[in-house]
Amino acid sequence: MFPWLGPLLKNKTLILKNIADNKGEMEELVRGLKETLNPQMCRGFVDSFLVRKQTLEESGNMNSHYHTENLIQTVANLFAAGTDTTGTTLRWGLLLMAKYPDIQDRVQEEISRVIGSRQALVEDRKNLPYTDAVIHETQRLANIVPMSIPHTTSQDVTFQGYFIKKGTDVLPLLTSVLRDESEWKSPHTFNPDHFLDEEGRFVKKDAFMPFSAGRRVCLGESLARMELFLFFTSLLQHFCFSPPPGVGEADLDLTPSLGFTLSPSPHQLCAVSRV
Repeated sequence: MFPWLGPLLKNKTLILKNIADNKGEMEELVRGLKETLNPQMCRGFVDSFLVRKQTLEESGNMNSHYHTENLIQTVANLFAAGTDTTGTTLRWGLLLMAKYPDIQDRVQEEISRVIGSRQALVEDRKNLPYTDAVIHETQRLANIVPMSIPHTTSQDVTFQGYFIKKGTDVLPLLTSVLRDESEWKSPHTFNPDHFLDEEGRFVKKDAFMPFSAGRRVCLGESLARMELFLFFTSLLQHFCFSPPPGVGEADLDLTPSLGFTLSPSPHQLCAVSRV
């Protein structure tokens, strides 16, 4: 993305080795699925891609987007984009639960009352408004991709009095919306009530856009929302999270570590079984 940064990378050789190793793992994964492919029973994305590739080639189309290199890169993108962002958001969620035990208690009370000890299902979300609000507020406050990713204007556009020419690279500053003082009652503090009405029902907010917006919104939004709900709910169902001995809730620092995504600063937590 930024080739001029190359000379500044101290571990360029290691980075290139990791990239090659990662690609090798993707190729091995795809190879195994290809060897066991059954066009009548698709197991997921790779199978669907391979079946489409096979169909096109059988019809004589050998120059489509459905080729092995595209498949490998797409699988790698799904792992890379989904793993880092979802994992980082969950780390923020656990840190916030340890820092605000009263909120953690309310989440666990709701989970115990609604689903008990059985495994959480995606369908449970509508019956867990407070838990859902906590997850949304975690995403809003954590703001892990504050500058989104580069976009390009598809046509001339005027935005807030500024003319932006077609083909201009644009970096949407999601922070400006997620921390907008005109949209949120307390934009700089952790407050799940941002997503609840007076009766405690979950409320969607137009200003909630951690996945960006428009036609180029994050491709994995629906998957990420399911993952965050299932993992967060299951973790809070089985464990209580707290600071380690000798560390108070106030000592847990919410200052992020800077990077392509904003991660929590290094810290330790205790996970105590609720069983």
